[in-house]
Amino acid sequence: MASGAALAFAVAAALTASIFLVLAANKRCARRDLRLPPGPRPLPLVGNLFDFPKESSWLTYTEWGKVYGDILSMQVFGHVVVILNSAKAARDLFEKKSPIYSSRPTIPMHELMNWSWNEGGNAYSPKWRLQRKMLDRGLRPSATVQYQPMQKDKVHHFLKQLLSRPKDFRKHIEHLQGAIIMALVYGYDVEEEDDSYLKLTHDLNVIGQRTLLHVSVVLNFLPLLKHLPEWLPGMSFKTLVRVGDKLGQEMVHRPFAFVKDNMRLGTARRCVTRENLLEVESTQDSEKKAAELVIAEASASVYGAGADTTVSAISTLFLALVLHPNVQRTAQAELDAVTCGQRLPDYGDRSRLPYVEAVCKEVLRWRNVAPVGIPHATTEDDIYDGFFIPRGTTVIANIWAILHDPQVYPEPDAFKPERFLTDDGREDI
Repeated sequence: MASGAALAFAVAAALTASIFLVLAANKRCARRDLRLPPGPRPLPLVGNLFDFPKESSWLTYTEWGKVYGDILSMQVFGHVVVILNSAKAARDLFEKKSPIYSSRPTIPMHELMNWSWNEGGNAYSPKWRLQRKMLDRGLRPSATVQYQPMQKDKVHHFLKQLLSRPKDFRKHIEHLQGAIIMALVYGYDVEEEDDSYLKLTHDLNVIGQRTLLHVSVVLNFLPLLKHLPEWLPGMSFKTLVRVGDKLGQEMVHRPFAFVKDNMRLGTARRCVTRENLLEVESTQDSEKKAAELVIAEASASVYGAGADTTVSAISTLFLALVLHPNVQRTAQAELDAVTCGQRLPDYGDRSRLPYVEAVCKEVLRWRNVAPVGIPHATTEDDIYDGFFIPRGTTVIANIWAILHDPQVYPEPDAFKPERFLTDDGREDI
């Protein structure tokens, strides 16, 4: 009885809140004599809750774009979600109106898992700005040049492993990316097998996928559910939440402590975390502890973000080259012409490898690793193309639709690196 009453109360509270949200949004629309962007017809109160695709959402949004246009909207319990299906709409809002559209929505699942350390998913705040400043200091193009020798060494090791055990190519790719991220951010050399830091990242990503993919959509629109006890039916995901919280805190503090210990011993290598710590070395003790926490969380954001995305992109490159041997032959011929088949290419050769550069671009276009990116949130009311977009709207760029627009990329499902080259074979900038 108690569990049923608690669940009923949560649902009633959510529905009541949604009524007020719907009324408020409608009132603002009526006052401005405007309407939301078109989209699937919402049901009373729950809106488009049952229209949200459970998988491959980017494909569904692309099909909806053919019906409703480049900008469409949905509503769930009064919360507005806007989907952008064209490069023009994305550029107009995310670039030209960036002060309004660059924040992030509150994600109840992140709150439950205590993942506020993840800079990429946080809304505008003083802490976010400080994290951004610290990451820019270590990752801006001019700063990353100093890490090129390290990256080259890691890549050469990867190639040797690939030659000796080609069937384990996926494992080698994961090791390569982990080795580069850990050296870049923490000055740490990962173990050849069973590295504990790489295992930590893997375990955390598994937890995140299992919880975010299956539970987040419901929690985002019924955040009151996060307050219900774990023993209620349907709340078992909270067990994963506890594990995710523990792993997340370990990701933040454990490699950070490794850098601090090495700095005390005088053995710390140049890395993003060390450089940021040196910047706050003279800070007063009362502020230094807070600054160090921000550094630890900013570093963990990079550590976590690079674990899967680059691995997916490199794996897609392998797939593309296997499926398109003609592309592989053309790229190899260009490499041989530059290196005379006597050495491996270096950073200085990049400008002389336009076809290889085009292959990399086509990999990211053809099978983008994040087809809908990370959601944005509006910080104030806006009007675009005659449509009203309320403050607090979640805005999603359908990167898949943008990169598969047949008007911009003819035969979008075909893998054609030459689309990024001029007629005379130079890079089309």
